[in-house]
Amino acid sequence: MVHAIASHLMGAVAALALLGHTLFLGVFLYIFILLRLLLQFPAGQRWVNPCITEIAALWMGGILWWMRRMQTTRWDIQGLGQLNPRGWYLLTVNHQSWADIFVLFQAYHRKIPLLKFFIKKQMARIPVVGQAWWALDFPFMERHSKAYLEKHPEKAGQDLLATQRACEKFSEMPTSVVNFLEGTRFSPLKHQQQSSPFRHLLRPKAGGIAFTIRALGSKFSALTNVTIVYPQGVPSFWDLLCGRMNHVIMSVEEIAIPDHFSRGDYQNDDVFRQEVQEWVHSIWARKDGLIEACLREHQPHSKAG
Repeated sequence: MVHAIASHLMGAVAALALLGHTLFLGVFLYIFILLRLLLQFPAGQRWVNPCITEIAALWMGGILWWMRRMQTTRWDIQGLGQLNPRGWYLLTVNHQSWADIFVLFQAYHRKIPLLKFFIKKQMARIPVVGQAWWALDFPFMERHSKAYLEKHPEKAGQDLLATQRACEKFSEMPTSVVNFLEGTRFSPLKHQQQSSPFRHLLRPKAGGIAFTIRALGSKFSALTNVTIVYPQGVPSFWDLLCGRMNHVIMSVEEIAIPDHFSRGDYQNDDVFRQEVQEWVHSIWARKDGLIEACLREHQPHSKAG
């Protein structure tokens, strides 16, 4: 009981500290966003954009500083390899919780260019953070149901167009593009609704990564496939604030991207589209097997009765 109260108290203090940290840096963020809007010439943009990126890096750095000092997380990161802060990276990651984002930054912050995610359009409304994502050129995606697209066929392909536009900007300077191929966080209900062929994953969507490879394929030396496992249960964001993210396993593998993927037409070439989907499916099948092996290895041993 006492431990639970202390945990929730820690979460409340952490939430207030995060709010203060965000609002403080938000003042500087809005100043540079205004400058970005005013300085529309190339030299001005080249000066302002790195400043906005640095503000975002300081924001995340503050959170990671708190995590290292206040959390008792056991980190097990495998296969990270040699990293280049001036390189281009394409990361694919399984998605279970908001905690995934902070886990990724724990491994990659300041070691490669600032991670950029595909964000749901509705999240642009979040104060300060939403504007930061816009200023950092995060691509905003708008998911539509099949029923909606049947009524509004003109909306089809908008996500892929947003990916294309974002990649045009990403090609101008070293960037780390993170793609949660499942498109949403895993849950047993979503898994059942999809009839997913995987045990621990939802069905991956190949369109976004196909467009990213086509636009930036020459920049990537390989696909960085990241698998995140929480052996003691998937933590929520509140669990993270309360210091209840106990054990994290991250496995990283570099996968060669077929050369012709940067020249294929995913939208109009049925054979190529099938090839990309099978390639992504094989990556997801290996990831599912790895998650299963990790969970089996770290499952609590039952006591002999």
